[in-house]
Parts: sequence; C-alpha cells; structure tokens
Amino acid sequence: MIHRLAFWRGLRPRLMAAFTVVTLLGAVAASGASYATARNTLLDDAQNEVMNPLKDEVTAYANRLELPPTQQTLNDFATSLQSYVVVVYQDERSQTGPDLASIPAELRTEMRTSSTVLFQRVVADGQPSLVVGIPVLKPGENGAASPSGVEVYTISPLVGPERAITNLAQWAWIAVALVLPLALALALLAARGVLRPVRRLGTAARALGDGKLHTRIEPIGSDELAELARTFNSAAEALEASQAASRRFVADVSHELRTPLTAMNAVTAVLDEDAQHLPPDTAVAARLVSEETRKLTRLVQDLIEISRFDEARNELVLDEWDIGTAVADSLAARGWTGVVETHLPTGVTGRVDRRRLDVIVANLVGNALRHGGPPVRVVLRPDRLEVSDRGPGISPEVLPHVFDRFYKADTARTRSEGSGLGLAIAWENARLHGGTIEAANRPEGGALFVLRLPW
Repeated sequence: MIHRLAFWRGLRPRLMAAFTVVTLLGAVAASGASYATARNTLLDDAQNEVMNPLKDEVTAYANRLELPPTQQTLNDFATSLQSYVVVVYQDERSQTGPDLASIPAELRTEMRTSSTVLFQRVVADGQPSLVVGIPVLKPGENGAASPSGVEVYTISPLVGPERAITNLAQWAWIAVALVLPLALALALLAARGVLRPVRRLGTAARALGDGKLHTRIEPIGSDELAELARTFNSAAEALEASQAASRRFVADVSHELRTPLTAMNAVTAVLDEDAQHLPPDTAVAARLVSEETRKLTRLVQDLIEISRFDEARNELVLDEWDIGTAVADSLAARGWTGVVETHLPTGVTGRVDRRRLDVIVANLVGNALRHGGPPVRVVLRPDRLEVSDRGPGISPEVLPHVFDRFYKADTARTRSEGSGLGLAIAWENARLHGGTIEAANRPEGGALFVLRLPW
C-alpha cells in the first residue's frame, strides 16, 4: 500500500491524470457529435436508396392498375417491381414477397389512410431491417389523390449501414484513444529522459545475465544516468576479463596436463599388462590407477576441446560423405556395432566434417549407453539422425540443461563415468556445422536425441 501511494504522488502520474481528464471530455464530446450526425446521414441515405426507386416504380405502374385488382393483378404488380415486395389489397396479397407477419401492425394500420410513403426500422430474422410501405393512390373527383386500398410493402436489410455505424462508433472510440497520447506526451516528455536510459540499462543487464559479456551501454550526457552506464560498462568489462582469464587458465592447465598424462597412460598400459602377475592388492590398485588415469585423460581432452570452442579456434574440414557409412564406422570403432540397434540406409550424403560427426555420434550414443536403458537405437532419416533408448528418460527440470557444461541431474552424485562435457561438445560441434541437437522424451519411454545437420 505504501509503494502504491508513493507512485501516485509522483509527478508523472499526476500530469497524466490531469491531461487525460481534460482531453477525454473534449474528445468524447466531439466524437459524440460527429457520430450522431454521421449516423443520421447514413440511415437517411439507406432509406432514400430503398424508398425513392420503389416509389417511382409504384407510381409508374399505378397508371395502368385496374381497380379493384384481381389476384393475378396483384401477382403481376409484385413481379413487375425490381424490389422484393408484397402487394396487398384488403384481405388479399400477392403470392410473392415477404410474409405479412413481419410487417409491423401499426404500420399497416396507418397505411390504410396514408397518402405518403411510410417506413419503420425493425429487427427481422435477427438483423436490422427497414420496412417501407407505399400506398397506391387513385385520382379523386376533385383532382386530389386518395388511397386506393392497394399497398406495397418491402423489407430491406440494413446490415451494411449498421455495420458502417458500428465501425463509425469504433473509430470514434479509437479517435478518443488516439487523442489521449497527445495529452500524455507532454507529461511523458519530462520522464522520457529517465525512462529510456533505465530501459536500456535493464535490457543490457538481462543480456549480461544471459552470458553476453560483450554487452555495453553507450553513455549519453554527463548526468547520473550516464555515470551509471559507465559503471555498468566497467563492471561488464571486469566480468568479461575475469571469464576470459578463467577460460585461459583452464586451457593452459589442460594443455600442461596433457604431456604428463601421456606418460602416465604409457605406464598404466604396462601395469594393465602385468597386473595378472602382481599380488592381488597391488593388481587392484594398478587397475584403479589405470582407470582413473583414463578418466582424467578424457576430461583433459574434453576441456581442451571446449576451450577451442570458447576461443573460436575450431574450424570445419568439410567433405562429401555417406552419412550412414560414417555413423556405422563410428560405432564400429568403439565396438558398439553389436550393442546398438541401427537403421543406417546408404544414399544419404552430405558435406560434413567427418571427425566432428564422429565426436557427435560418440557422445550421443555413449550418453545413451551410460544413462539410458537398452535397446539403444540409432536411426538415420533423410533430414536427421535419431539416437534413442528405453531408459527412464529425462526429467522435465533437467531437460532444458542437458547440453549445459558439467550439469548434473543428481546433485548427490559427485562422480560419473563421463566428463560431464560430452553433450556440450556434441552440441558445439552441431552448432559449428550450422545444425542443432534437440533432446526430448519418447512417449513410450526413454530419451530421444535428434541431430539435424544441413546435409
């Protein structure tokens, strides 16, 4: 409540309220007068468009009308007119024309003694309509015309004029709405100098939060808001420099670790070969050291690969390949041919980097084998490659983060067989090709990864 009262005490809302009230009263009065005038004009034009031609036709035909008319005469009279009419004489009516029940009773009563055209607006069949009654006059003894008892009625819909009136009303309200910004412009002009920089700052802050550390704001002027923009830029520069330093550190450490790890892998390979000749406890320790060394090597390799993506040092070596053959070779190289179900038809070709496609396939299939359930299937279609399993699937809260680096669905799990970078590396390689990888859950259970490359 306190914040709400403080807002309404501000200068901007008070100016907006004052200009709004004054302008609204003037706009409503002007729009109302214009609407009433235009409405009457539209209805008069619609009535005259119906009545005048029909009146002329009735007058012209009345000169040859035999009185009292027969049923055939009434029928001929009705059919000779251009409009859809009913011709009435006492209790008889023409066989064509609108139903007399739709003619207002008061209009018919007045028509018996009227010598002029009468009309009345009604609602017929759910739509606004105009009922027109025209008496057929006969010459009197003193030369004055009098009603002959023959009456002509027609019903014309007013959908067009009513629609125009509705549109007119809508435009009247739109005009009022358009006038209001003009009144508010003066009040907003004073706040504009503050609101625009604040909005720019908010947009930049959101971009910075999304990881776009190169975001900067151009300071305008020398006031407090310009100083705030310069402070934001300094913070963004410091954050970008800190992240760059962190990435360089990871890259440098990874490269420094690669040389000793090469030696360690050579030693552990020898230990693996001689493990059967070692005492049991020593053999277990040797195998553990060998396994952990391989995991560390994989992690370092993945870190080096990620650092190359961060530094934009990865390049594509594109060539024309049969995609099915390339995927089959990737599976065979890792001994997965008999473990994974495949449908890899030949004839699907594309320009891809064979090594990077191998990395994508290895990471997607390896992830399915580690975390999914059998059977793991790899299916090649003309426009995509699908890797699926029948495991528990991916929980909804994890799904948006499956390609994040080092993301763990289970926070209690501190170690895993992979490096935590496999799917991130696969996603980066797909992006480098100009493609995408999508993760989803299959309706029948299990996870589904779909690779789309421009092949």
